Amino acid sequence: MPTFPAYRPRRLRRTEPIRSLVRETVVHPSDLILPLFVVEGTGVRRAIGSMPGVEQTSEDELLRDAREAAELGIGGVLLFGIPAHKDEEGTSGYDEDGVVQRAVRRLKAELPGLVVMTDVCLCEYTSHGHCGLIRGGDVDNDSTVELLARMAVTHAAAGADVVAPSDMMDGRVGAIRAALDGAGFSHTALLSYAVKYASAFYGPFRDVAESVPQFGDRRTAQMDPANVREALREAALDVDEGADAVMVKPAMAYLDVIHRVKEATGYPVCAYHVSGEYAMIEAAAANGWIDGPRAHVEALTAIKRAGADMIISYWARQFARL
Repeated sequence: MPTFPAYRPRRLRRTEPIRSLVRETVVHPSDLILPLFVVEGTGVRRAIGSMPGVEQTSEDELLRDAREAAELGIGGVLLFGIPAHKDEEGTSGYDEDGVVQRAVRRLKAELPGLVVMTDVCLCEYTSHGHCGLIRGGDVDNDSTVELLARMAVTHAAAGADVVAPSDMMDGRVGAIRAALDGAGFSHTALLSYAVKYASAFYGPFRDVAESVPQFGDRRTAQMDPANVREALREAALDVDEGADAVMVKPAMAYLDVIHRVKEATGYPVCAYHVSGEYAMIEAAAANGWIDGPRAHVEALTAIKRAGADMIISYWARQFARL
């Protein structure tokens, strides 16, 4: 008979209770952040074809989703706004009575214990769909940064716990931190989209956020998917400028980047499991090609295993119900 080693790894895989005892990575609902998309009006709940289970909602319906997230123990919500009016300078984005600002005030009034994060970017508010002011056919960095800082202050004034700039303009973290502190919001945390790639996986998000660029693309701002050393430089810059946490986006195709950013900074790292990554699992499951819930859990586990402390996930509520 063959001689086997004294240690047999299969002994610890025989049953689920045993497997759970030795499981190295566990995702909790409190690790997850649920993205929510708020629009003008009342009683609005609008499905998005490219993102099954994701909807645009008016403020009253958004409150219902946020309350459910809180009851499920989800770590927080991230708000994106879709205004009724868009213009070249995205003025509705930094309006003190804008769609996100009103939603934040209502959420913090009715769910004070829920962590409310806000996306700080102009792409949802500009008529051209780009992340800032257009000068000479491209986004002008410095004038855009001024508006982003103004937007962040209005979000903090409304009660946001965390502001999350997603634009990838140079110097915007330092400008936003200075503006927040100068306006008396030194307690407001700043989660920087420090490492945001020019990815093919954003398509469905642009449907729900109504932020498809009307010309060109965003590659002059977002990172080349081939680069990782650049990601470490970007993260280091944002930490030096005052970021409290940094983000890597997308997640599944960039697990190595998540790991290296975590190791290099030692700061809390958030990973965004983006719309295309989510939609691919949903589409494959709808066709019966894969087990959708198992695939979602496996993806979230891999992201946390890579080093993410928190994960933005469209599947957060379904995960929490398991």
